[in-house]
Amino acid sequence: MSKSIRITAIKGMNDILPPQSARWEWLEAAVRRVMARHAYRDVRTPVMEHTQLFTRGLGEVTDVVEKEMYSFEDRADQHGHADHLSLRPENTAGVVRAVVEHNLLYDGGKRLYYMGPMFRRERPQRGRYRQFHQVGAEALGFSGPELDAEMILLAVQLWAELGIRHWRLELNCLGQPDERRAHRAALVAYFEAHHDQLDADARRRLHSNPLRILDTKNPAMQALVEGAPRLLDHLGEASRRHFEAVQAILGASGIAYSINPRLVRGLDYYNLTVFEFITDSLGAQGTICGGGRYDYLIEQIGGKGAPAVGWAMGIERVLELLQEEGVVVPEPLPDAYAVIPDTAALPVAMRCLQALRAAGVAVQMHAGGADGMGSMKSQFKKADASGARHALVFGADELAAGEVTVKALRDGSGSQQRRPLATPEAWAASLKSTA
Repeated sequence: MSKSIRITAIKGMNDILPPQSARWEWLEAAVRRVMARHAYRDVRTPVMEHTQLFTRGLGEVTDVVEKEMYSFEDRADQHGHADHLSLRPENTAGVVRAVVEHNLLYDGGKRLYYMGPMFRRERPQRGRYRQFHQVGAEALGFSGPELDAEMILLAVQLWAELGIRHWRLELNCLGQPDERRAHRAALVAYFEAHHDQLDADARRRLHSNPLRILDTKNPAMQALVEGAPRLLDHLGEASRRHFEAVQAILGASGIAYSINPRLVRGLDYYNLTVFEFITDSLGAQGTICGGGRYDYLIEQIGGKGAPAVGWAMGIERVLELLQEEGVVVPEPLPDAYAVIPDTAALPVAMRCLQALRAAGVAVQMHAGGADGMGSMKSQFKKADASGARHALVFGADELAAGEVTVKALRDGSGSQQRRPLATPEAWAASLKSTA
């Protein structure tokens, strides 16, 4: 007999198990409530796309495309053609592809949101995994600064819904392509003049993506970066007005923010407003939500040009932040636990339990084994451990009378009363938790 091999999950790709999964469900429910209030509609796209979508949309010289994508060549078809495919490293490009492919903007702009897994091959660390999960919001077909502000206010309301208090908002404006080209030329000239102070990563990016040098985490380069030409100084009048309008709306809504001229985001498709929500509670991985305007991405991947703005939030990081801030996430508990002393009672008991569940009551049924259902003492011990507020006792005396005993488990009284088996829907509401 061959020796069995223990197979484990891939490094950086985690199982989400109870009771932790309840925290995910709670967060996801909060997201859906907030999105519904803002009239954003759910969109679900494949986790795998053509690699070209990301090389064209994100930029071939971004870290994501150069180093982090899970890409492969599919099996060849009968003609010898094989597609180049990638697991999605982010979902804005996928949403835009879906909008273009299905002509969703034919009758005007759309407000969309998504939740799901993304994949990047990077070193796993706290709050950063190879399979990670994001919530994203995208507003496509709207050009006004009020949508930039709405996106930010949407995230602010989500923090309030979740009970997250310790965050700060940073803004910047990346302008339009011609303004960025002028700034790029100034940046290249500046960094070339200080070439001996650049680290290897900055030298590699100098002519391919110099804007990303501004986002360096190397302490030795901070003074050099602080003195670099600012994109804000290269903005034209229209870009300035757009940015000022966003700030005016945030100010009127009482939202505190700071302008960070070094904030560039990691992907090439952004223009005009970019923003990040940052916490100091998670160490180096401080960004919990980031996004901005991307008015040229739709045309870039083959659609008719249309403006757009959006953001993405890391679910794992937000869950960590909830824990750091002491936000109590309620654990789902059954309303009742069914104590069934004898297997002969199972047909009647289970019929009653199904009626209670249909009436909205959460019921956990005791499960026995080959030797029967187990003692009443052991069943009541499990009923108490389940967290249920009531025990439903289907004993021989109760069944003979056509009844079930409902016993209180949580109020300290231990009170109990009989209820008719024939009409469980009439007393179901009394079992439901009011918490």
